[in-house]
Amino acid sequence: MNSSIELQQAVDVLKSGEVIAYPTEAVYGLGCDPSNVEAINRILEIKQRPWHKGLIIIAANLEQLTPFLAPLSADTLKMVESTWPGPTTWVLPASEDLPSCLIGDHDSIAVRVTAHAQAAALCRAFGGPIVSTSANRAGDQPVKTQQEVQLQLPEIEYVLSGECEGSDKPTEIRDARTGKILR
Repeated sequence: MNSSIELQQAVDVLKSGEVIAYPTEAVYGLGCDPSNVEAINRILEIKQRPWHKGLIIIAANLEQLTPFLAPLSADTLKMVESTWPGPTTWVLPASEDLPSCLIGDHDSIAVRVTAHAQAAALCRAFGGPIVSTSANRAGDQPVKTQQEVQLQLPEIEYVLSGECEGSDKPTEIRDARTGKILR
């Protein structure tokens, strides 16, 4: 794991409204403050990703996600918490005041309480969730190392050194309303 100095540098970049790259369960992710519309739009521009698809946010715990979510039923909460922390992303009803660049053309948001120790430490140090989308341009293969990020996406303001956990495939995405596996 990287030093606390590197983690603090990543937090400082996030708080300044910039984009970082950081390791996750499967691949390096691009991240920013999910309440900063300019930073979210910067990620969409870097990835060349259509805004209407929406983005995932990750957190260290459920409490960090609460401001982004509409109230959940006890059954939904039990189902979601049974998979967290872990590599399952859930599509849940979104809070009404979220920017469209974050949720796309949906009334829901994709969220995950990460089990990746470094990504969770980043969320704790930042004091909230961060955007988590694969570090690649739309249609390209996601990258798995700091060096690959720096080569393919040189415009990223800060790349946090670390290791992906080696999962062969992206995290599973499930719709909490239907139970359907989306990815």
